[in-house]
Amino acid sequence: MPHVDVTEGIPGIVSLMDRYPDTARPLNELAQALLRADGGLTHAERELVATYVSSLNRCVFCTQSHAATARHLLDDAVVVGQVIAKGAGAPVSRKLKALLVVAAKVQQGGRGVSDADVAAARAEGASDRDLHDTVLIAAAFCMYNRYVDGLATWAPDDPAVYDRIGRRLATEGYPRGEPALAFA
Repeated sequence: MPHVDVTEGIPGIVSLMDRYPDTARPLNELAQALLRADGGLTHAERELVATYVSSLNRCVFCTQSHAATARHLLDDAVVVGQVIAKGAGAPVSRKLKALLVVAAKVQQGGRGVSDADVAAARAEGASDRDLHDTVLIAAAFCMYNRYVDGLATWAPDDPAVYDRIGRRLATEGYPRGEPALAFA
């Protein structure tokens, strides 16, 4: 049972955004800026960072929603599952492996990112923008995950729900209008 009044039948952050549109708009704009930016990391790589951090935080709704989005962008469920299960041990580029290490350190606390972590990412081709975006995605998803779970929102167990959300986010990005539309 959610800790605050939300629209029944709408899961996760979408229910909070539906009920609290004044905070929905800036949260969606941040997600759009972080996950749909052009240049540097691909949209799929950005979604994989969000998925991985959400899985480390054990936020079911966010993990499954962003995993579904990454699956639609990559058309590769195996890689997405491996990122969730193995993080930097997943079959992704060496650059993304190094950035997933950075993301995991941010998930634990920002001060955990070391000069050696940054040097390792740079050695694999990570730019300042890649490092910036990885750290900001990881930090933002810690916030999003805590928002979703801290208010005890509902996470469906039907993979088809997440597939619909993922397809929509992969094709349309993060909604700036009516938040509940992301769930439809």
